[in-house]
Formats: sequence, structure tokens, C-alpha cells
Amino acid sequence: MTRLTRRAALRGGLKALAGLSTPAIGLRSVPARAAATLRLAVQKTGTVAWELDVIRAHGLDAKHGVSIAVTELATPEAGKIALRGGAADVMVSDWLWVSRERALGTPLQFVPYSASVGALMVGAESPIKGYGDLRGRKLSVAGGALDKSWLIVRAAARKEGVDLRKEAEVSFGAPPLLFEKLLQKEHEASLNYWNFAARLETLGHRRLVSVEDAMRGLGAKGTVSMLGYVFDEAWARDHTDTLARFLAASREAKALLETSDAEWTRIRPLTAAPDDATLAAYRNRYREGIPRRDVDAEEADARMLYAVMAELGGTELVGPARELAAGTYCRLVKPA
Repeated sequence: MTRLTRRAALRGGLKALAGLSTPAIGLRSVPARAAATLRLAVQKTGTVAWELDVIRAHGLDAKHGVSIAVTELATPEAGKIALRGGAADVMVSDWLWVSRERALGTPLQFVPYSASVGALMVGAESPIKGYGDLRGRKLSVAGGALDKSWLIVRAAARKEGVDLRKEAEVSFGAPPLLFEKLLQKEHEASLNYWNFAARLETLGHRRLVSVEDAMRGLGAKGTVSMLGYVFDEAWARDHTDTLARFLAASREAKALLETSDAEWTRIRPLTAAPDDATLAAYRNRYREGIPRRDVDAEEADARMLYAVMAELGGTELVGPARELAAGTYCRLVKPA
């Protein structure tokens, strides 16, 4: 399918997706200078919504001369269709998907946004101390068999001689459900997303291993930003200034969230934190996930991790390419 035909087909399916028919929610200030407009597709829940609220509350869009037209979507898949169908300029996804799309002929690019990752959690009194202790145990995994965090943890365990897929009793499910099942002790260990893991910590559970630990066990030299802002390469070349202004606003919002506890109190309703301890856990884990590395270092580790995941996930996960596609990381602008 040609890129044009593919885009037309995607555009035809846009209205079928939950949330996409909703009018754009604007972070539209009116700065003294004419603002460049950037169309951003975001999931209704998630840390991007936190940052956007900070941008709006502090007028960072106006300060940096960018008007952010936000379309809220129900799922990450809806965001992908919005981007590929031309209904959005930017969305948030991972570099693995960007590389896959490039290999399939759609030249997307990636700018690091967040290195917050999940963790493999167990109860405070659990006898499980390492990968080997998971043999024969009930292990739940958020997402599916091709979930990136699961593949990374699987690979790290395999390096220590443990095949979790074969030696543990593995089940997959939605993050909220697995959160509850671990609390109810129906599962003995659970690999869940970072915010659910943070909440579990406040309830007395402990980290057996974080996905970041697993990455380092596989050879990563530092913290890897799995999520980033994603956009079409041609669009980025034509709108480099607009993209740079948006990312500057995003960086400044992150700086506020990194340094101001009061800002976390203000956005608490967005986080849905049920208590002070959970809000503090979200705040601390979010701050740990702020990207701090240069693009070359990020890309080098991503290339290594891609090879690991390509081996375990195969073409169903990465498409036809066995290595990270050239040009996946954008170097026109500074990371968010």
C-alpha cells in the first residue's frame, strides 16, 4: 500500500475511534506575537495531560509563541491513527513503533519525552528475591505478550538463566485489574505500569526489579526514554520552529514539576492520587523519568534494546526490520 493510499484509508477510519470526533480542546492563549499552531493528540489520562495543564496555568504556550490545539483520545491506538491520517501533528508513543513505521515506509520521528517505566512488584513479605524465585509462581503482566516492558524483563531474566515464559505461570491483563489481583494476593508477582507500581509501593509492596534495572542488566548505559513525541519527518522539517517552541514549553513545564511540590498539589485532581503518599510517589517517579541524556546516548541504548525485543517479539512486534531504523530519533530540535 502506498503511503498516500494508506493515509487515505486511515483518515476514513478516524471518526470510528472514541474521542476523535470530540472538538479540539485548546490550550490557546493569545500572545503578543502571532503563535504557531501545533495539533497535539493525547490520551485523556496520562502524564501529558499533567504537563499540558502546567503549560496552560503558567502561560508557557504564550511565552514560547505556540498555540497547542489538543484533541483528547480514548486510546493510544487512536492517537496513532490520528497522526497517520493527518488529523494531528504530534502524539506520544514509543521509539519501537516509530522504527517499525519507518521500516514500513512511513517516515515518523521521535523526540524523548519520558523515561518513567514500570516495575515487577511483589508483596512486602514475599519470599521472592530474584528472577529464579519466580519459577512456578503466578506472575501477571500488564498488556499482552508483546508488551515492551515484558520483553525487556523476560530478556533480563533469561540472561540469568530463567525463562519466565516457560517457568512461571504467566497471565496478561489490564493494569487496574492486575493491581487489584496483586493486592488480593491472587498473583504472587506483577509487572505493571509505573503509576500502578508507585501506588503499590505506598500500600506496602516492594519492587523486585524495575524495567530500568532490567534495561541496565541487558547493557543499557543509562536511563532510556521509552516514550516520546512522535511526528512526521517531513512535517518536522517544514515546522521546525513550531516544534521547537512546543518542546521548549514542555521542558519548562517539566522543570516546574521537578522543582515545585506546590505544583503537584495544584494538579492533584488530574493525577487521581487518593492520598498524600500516592501523590508523593507519583511525583518522585515522574521526576526520575524526566529525560536528561543526549540523543546519541538515548539512541545507542535504544538500538541495543531494539535488537533484544526484535529477537523475542519477531516481526509481529517490529515488522521487517531487525535493527532500529535510521532516522528514528529526530535531531532537529532539543528533547522535551
